[in-house]
Amino acid sequence: MKDSWLRKRAILKYLAAGDFVSGEWLATELGVSRAAVSKNIAGLEQYGVEIYSVKGRGYKLASPLSLIDEERLIAGIDNRSFYFDDLDSTNAFMLKHAGELASGDICVAEYQSAGRGRRGRRWQSPYGSHLYCSMYWCFPQGMAQAMGLSLVVACSLATVLENNGVTEVGLKWPNDIYYQHKKLAGVLIEMSGQADSECNLVIGIGMNLAMPSQQAEHINQPWSDLSESGIDLDKTELVIALQKQLQLDIRLFEQQGLSAFMVRWQASDIFYGQPIQLILGDKVIKGLCRGIDSAGAVILENDEGIQTFVGGEISLRGMS
Repeated sequence: MKDSWLRKRAILKYLAAGDFVSGEWLATELGVSRAAVSKNIAGLEQYGVEIYSVKGRGYKLASPLSLIDEERLIAGIDNRSFYFDDLDSTNAFMLKHAGELASGDICVAEYQSAGRGRRGRRWQSPYGSHLYCSMYWCFPQGMAQAMGLSLVVACSLATVLENNGVTEVGLKWPNDIYYQHKKLAGVLIEMSGQADSECNLVIGIGMNLAMPSQQAEHINQPWSDLSESGIDLDKTELVIALQKQLQLDIRLFEQQGLSAFMVRWQASDIFYGQPIQLILGDKVIKGLCRGIDSAGAVILENDEGIQTFVGGEISLRGMS
């Protein structure tokens, strides 16, 4: 698999210049047949890379790709970093190898064939267009110690983006990151272990960097990507900054719990003080959003008073 990507990466490097490149020229430079070039171009398109093909002119990327620099990634992070061009899921990889990992180890992929969001939803994962990464952490006191962690991770993402000049970042309970009121990134936390003993936990993050138009057609909710911000973030530096911020915040969370993040969450909560509806199975509950409590539950105020809700089947929608 690694060898097949060496040629594809070489083609992408030539196409990254921004001009049309002929298939014959690529074949000569790579020392392969014209048919081999066409095969690799087709392979890249199957991975979600949009490439213009014009007879008599050659090939050109529809939009620039932001790829990880593996050497800089490894040098920039003290923990172990696993990097792949193609992987089924960064979360699945980390869970599979949990027994060999240390807290803070990360996995990054340019493409996921089975990327997932909350409730088993598919996360669109075209090659090189977005950020797909997972970080491992061990909680010695068990699953209960991780209660509310998804909100901490969302705060970490918001902090990293704001430190890099991205404004109008918002948080949507329990773990979505928004840019200009449209979804930019999501968090999926998975764990294995016992409720009252050591717990292996994997924090998966998917962030839209530059959404290809063909992939956007498959998304059924308002979305945004970092290209809309006009800020050109280096993906390698973004991962390094995110890993470091996550470590700082999770250690703070271990020491002080979610109470240490209440102010940060409220400052970015896009629904705070707004009328909302919570959808819990077939039940819809309406009221004003009053933020979160120290356990990570969303607080709702209505005619029945103050209520709190927590659980994977609750969704939150702004009321028109």
